[in-house]
Amino acid sequence: MNKFNEHKIPVLSFYSGGGFMDMGFEKAGFEIVWTNEFDKVFAKLHAAGITSWRKSRGNGIKAEIFNTKSITDVKSNEIIKEAFPNGKPEHFGIIGGPPCQDFSMNGSRKGFEGERGKLTIVFFDKILELKPTFFVMENVTGLTKRKETKEFLQALLKRIENEYYVDHEKLNSLDFGVPQHRERIFFVGIRKEFLDKKNVERSSFGKWFPFPINAKYENALTKYNWGKQSEFGASVIKSKDVPIELCVEKCLVPQNQINLTPNANEFFNLHVSEEKLCAINEGETNRPSFKRLHRFKYSPTTCYGNNEVHLHPYEHRRLSVREALRIQGVPDEYVLPEELPLTKKFKMIGNGVPVPLAEAVAEAVLEFIYKNIIKMKV
Repeated sequence: MNKFNEHKIPVLSFYSGGGFMDMGFEKAGFEIVWTNEFDKVFAKLHAAGITSWRKSRGNGIKAEIFNTKSITDVKSNEIIKEAFPNGKPEHFGIIGGPPCQDFSMNGSRKGFEGERGKLTIVFFDKILELKPTFFVMENVTGLTKRKETKEFLQALLKRIENEYYVDHEKLNSLDFGVPQHRERIFFVGIRKEFLDKKNVERSSFGKWFPFPINAKYENALTKYNWGKQSEFGASVIKSKDVPIELCVEKCLVPQNQINLTPNANEFFNLHVSEEKLCAINEGETNRPSFKRLHRFKYSPTTCYGNNEVHLHPYEHRRLSVREALRIQGVPDEYVLPEELPLTKKFKMIGNGVPVPLAEAVAEAVLEFIYKNIIKMKV
């Protein structure tokens, strides 16, 4: 999609975290012109990781979080001044994944009443105040599963739908070449004044936005003969039909490369007896914690917080920072400072949107805008 690079559309990024979603949009051809992250350590990690990644791409622009206030304290006119010092352009976008723990089926389940849930409301408020050409919001599927949460979301969307056409789709990162089963829901909104109403109304089943559902590994979860649980230390053979790109093995750093690969020698020590660890089978991931991954299978959703622990398939250790980044589809050129806290690194990684999935959504948005709004040939 780099054919659009001469006419990059600017994007404001909310709840930026490590910048994984930003990376996907940059790779697709957008320009991230403003970012917001309240967590000061996340902001430092973001700046270092994105800067090193940009340098590897021949882009010398140093990354930084433009605004580190809580989004509830940032005024819309402040955002405009920081992002567009020469005046607001005709077309720009807003992207973000508001903190989702209050909606997760495994989280607090406080919904919109929780402190994090309220940030989703703020996200929609900013859209109505800033009036971007488009917006993309990513969140957990639990947002639409519980009755009370779903009803409140529908009420929120009614406000937005006065000015935007909104569509949504559930996507799994596994289908997009990421070795991780991670289902998330994406909302895309386009300002009504820029779209032909007839084209939206004619769409089947109310679906008008062309989400990237025809992915390279479509229906990967059920299509392949994934590896089965095996005794720890046993010999394991990969099924011929399973793409190695979708396997945890592709993300593991060999022992002789650990000290040569950025962030590969950073992992938490295990304070559990070797005897207990040996009893956990390779591929035994249906546990509340101490999930041992399977080398020839995808990882469960990365969620490195609280007591969640992912074990190496055939070594007595936890995953390293680099291996966790790879499972999120983050390239090795994205390097984090060794001196910053491991806890923050893993939490930030687990919060992110897998880069290839973000890129696929961004490409779909970009092509839609150029075909239907800016009217450039594609």
